[in-house]
Amino acid sequence: MSNPIRFAVIGTGWRGQFHLRVAAADPSRLEAVAVMAVDQAQADMIHSAYGVPAVTSLDELLAYEPEFVVAAVSWPAMPGLLKELTARGVKVMGETPPAPDLAGLRDLWTSIEDQSLVQVGEQYVLMPGHASRLAVLGAGLLGVPQSVEIASTHLYHATSLMRAFLDVDMERTVVSGRTFDTRMTLPLTFDGWVTEPQPEVQASTYATLDFGDGRVGVYNFVNMQWWNPLLSRRIVVRGTLGEMVDDTVVRWDGADPITSRIEYRRTGVDMNLEGNEVVHTSFDGKILWRNSWVGTRLSEDDVAVADHLVAVGAWARGEAVGPYSLASACQDHALGLAIEESARTHQDVVVEGEPWA
Repeated sequence: MSNPIRFAVIGTGWRGQFHLRVAAADPSRLEAVAVMAVDQAQADMIHSAYGVPAVTSLDELLAYEPEFVVAAVSWPAMPGLLKELTARGVKVMGETPPAPDLAGLRDLWTSIEDQSLVQVGEQYVLMPGHASRLAVLGAGLLGVPQSVEIASTHLYHATSLMRAFLDVDMERTVVSGRTFDTRMTLPLTFDGWVTEPQPEVQASTYATLDFGDGRVGVYNFVNMQWWNPLLSRRIVVRGTLGEMVDDTVVRWDGADPITSRIEYRRTGVDMNLEGNEVVHTSFDGKILWRNSWVGTRLSEDDVAVADHLVAVGAWARGEAVGPYSLASACQDHALGLAIEESARTHQDVVVEGEPWA
């Protein structure tokens, strides 16, 4: 007998619909019980698209008795909504970031009486590639991680990956960043493919984050890198025993350098008719990560969102520690804001001693 995790969503935009989409892929595990929209027109749109009850007030939403609420609203609206929900004793998962700026983060943290009611949506460490790399590190194959370069995603997402790969908590961090105007062709944007794209100026931001004890993060992001198919996603992790570049691992085994790769089993390739998704990853013949949503044909990012929702559901039921706390979300956004400030001022920015730390 299935016992799906019951959650509600506030917000009908792109991020809110992520959660509705993954719930629709497997209703036996995830059930979106209701959605709150800003007006009746948006409520009707969501109900028509997903068949989920759609309301326009918080009281109506909570009447469906969700185990937690996903807050998927704008940056300026997020702090007030988190405060309101927690004041009513509602468990909530806010989308990133939990507040727009550093002052907002500090106010949010001190204004919420019970921060344990809040988790935040940050699924990147659960994506197949990143989860597999973290498994390699967890096995000690690279020794003690020393540095990580992220050329993939931006700001708080990148800093969450850095802290995960380097096993950093709330340590004092010195951030040094610069931004340059570089020319790059951008054939695909959030709005779709561009007709006859031409090279144009894009901001490229580079930063180092000194976490102390020899651990350093290197941030490398080109504007709109998420969607640009002309740019690769590069992850470099160096440890005391070797280096991992994307999916290739070189390490010292005590006598020789050994090279191995993280391998992906993907269906739907060539004559394979099993579906079209990643099934598992492996390393030296051992499984690192398994897709628990095989058959749904969810993208890798959607799989990570689904896994994150399940983890938040386990937290809401008191079965597990939450996957990404409000404190972690505040720290990662503070680090991202420090990257922007340092790049703007050409001065080092120190992140330390914040109330959530």
